Amino acid sequence: MDKNTIIGFALIAAVLFGFSWFGQPSAEELEAQRIKDSIETVTKQKAEDQRRIAEIQRQAKAMEAAMSDTTALLYNATKGTPQHVVLRNDKLELTFSTKGAVVEKAVIKDFKDNNGGEDLTLFDKNTQKLNFILSTKDANISTSDLYFNDFTANGNTVTFIAGDKAGKNITVTYTLGKDYLLHCSIKANGMAGNFAPNTSTMDINWQENCRQLEKGFTFENRYASLTYHLTEGGTDYLSETSAEIDEPIEETTDWVAFKNQFFSAVMIAKDCYSTNALLTSKPMEKGSGYLKFYEAKLKTFFDPKGVTPTELEFYYGPNDFRLLQNVEESSSFGKDLELERLVYLGWPLFRYINRWFTLYIFDFLRSMSIPMGIILIIITLILKAITYPMVKKSYMSSAKMRVLRPKLEAATKQFDKPEDAMQKQQAMMQMYSEYGVSPLSGCLPMLIQMPIWIAMFNFVPNAIQLRGQSFLWMDDLSTYDPIIEWGTDLWLIGDHISLTCVLFCAANLLYSWLSMRQQRDQMVGQQAEQMKMMQWMMMLMPLMFFFMFNDYSSGLNFYYFVSLFFSAAIMWLLRKTTDDEKLLAILEAKREENKKNPKKKLSGLAARLQAMQQQQQELQRQREELQRKNEKLRNRH
Repeated sequence: MDKNTIIGFALIAAVLFGFSWFGQPSAEELEAQRIKDSIETVTKQKAEDQRRIAEIQRQAKAMEAAMSDTTALLYNATKGTPQHVVLRNDKLELTFSTKGAVVEKAVIKDFKDNNGGEDLTLFDKNTQKLNFILSTKDANISTSDLYFNDFTANGNTVTFIAGDKAGKNITVTYTLGKDYLLHCSIKANGMAGNFAPNTSTMDINWQENCRQLEKGFTFENRYASLTYHLTEGGTDYLSETSAEIDEPIEETTDWVAFKNQFFSAVMIAKDCYSTNALLTSKPMEKGSGYLKFYEAKLKTFFDPKGVTPTELEFYYGPNDFRLLQNVEESSSFGKDLELERLVYLGWPLFRYINRWFTLYIFDFLRSMSIPMGIILIIITLILKAITYPMVKKSYMSSAKMRVLRPKLEAATKQFDKPEDAMQKQQAMMQMYSEYGVSPLSGCLPMLIQMPIWIAMFNFVPNAIQLRGQSFLWMDDLSTYDPIIEWGTDLWLIGDHISLTCVLFCAANLLYSWLSMRQQRDQMVGQQAEQMKMMQWMMMLMPLMFFFMFNDYSSGLNFYYFVSLFFSAAIMWLLRKTTDDEKLLAILEAKREENKKNPKKKLSGLAARLQAMQQQQQELQRQREELQRKNEKLRNRH
């Protein structure tokens, strides 16, 4: 780069610097420009803020216009003072509250409360809550938060209105029937625009702390359960002993019942409850005054246009089988509700016995105004009379084996070694076949009576007719009858000793002793020795029953006591009236007759025993043949 070029670049830089220096604004001009820029920025921000405020106001006005009905309803209905309306008939007294428009208290008449009251309070505002939830476009309406300040009571009907009485409102109407059924109708009038177009259901949340209504907490708790009826038919229930929280029900249901031992609160839906209902049953502590905490989260039909009301029916009353059948007939829904299944009668076989036999006998005897204790005795005698021919036949079979015992011992004496057990059994079977005796018939008395005992085990604790009924020393046949009580629970025993339980165990001990003696007298050889060991085990059963049944109702224990007492008496009477020598002579004659007819075909159990004997002999022959072959092979090698 030469000298002239360098000078040129320097002059250009000097010119540019000079123009920059002389062209910059003064401090006054800079301040003026800054002020001008600030004013423009503030003006633009203000304009933007005003635009945003206008948009928010526009949206608020639009939202206010859209939700004015719901807002007005909620605003007007969330203020007020709870008032009470009472509907009553000869059976039921219901107290309604304008706060939530629900039944706040249910009193069942003519049933004494456990605390000595003349009428029984099933629940009150402190123990039960019911809430209907309507989901609008912009808010959820919970009826439990609303005051239905406009209400009209007319005879056995009351109507509650929340909102504008002449236009947009929620209306709840109740009608009390003649007995224990309450009809409910829920409508949202003039509010179709507040709901989404696809709205078709409403939510129901129902809770209850199930009160202890009877003296025996443990026994009552065993029969208290959250029960529900499936739309397809049949009922089910949550566990009575363990907690089940938000248990989903995958099928649609017709009703849900918060059930005590003898009383229930039932909510029935005309259009059924949707699938995936959530049910909760949680046991409470003894001494709390409550049995369980129940909760049902349900969905049912709702018409947002208000054309078709949501209809429910409530049953607040006793768990009486016949009464529940009649209540179902008075329902306006025309559905097969099977409400009588609230009275649990046992598994299918035992339910069949109770449904078609025990109930009819029980109803017939009740119609004659016979004391309940006498009814239990009469039912026992009827059952004993029905089963007596089979019991006698079974006993005579055991008696035949008893008189044949000396002959059996003589015939099987040579088979006393353990390895000869099968031959001994075959010899005994042969003699039984010759004399026409069935060795299995002696087990029939227990098998005959077991279904009846189990059927009564389910019937008596669920028979509300026994509640409050006294007999002899028993003040209440539906609960335990203590001869001694103490303040604290002892392991296995509890806080009392029940007299009827002691009597039942004593009768069971007597019956077991007679049964074991009868079976021991017919056993031969080692079987008799084994029976002695089993006898001690059988004698322990009454002790086990004491710990199991000490909390059970005196009516049930009394029935078992009477039943076992008569069973023991029948067994003793049959033993006393049986002539062993005469019976042995009959058997000898039978044996001679069979010898004269060797081709006579056996029938029944004797034929099966003979077939079993032949099969055992064939198996024994095959084993012996196999052993001989194995011996020959070993000898060859």
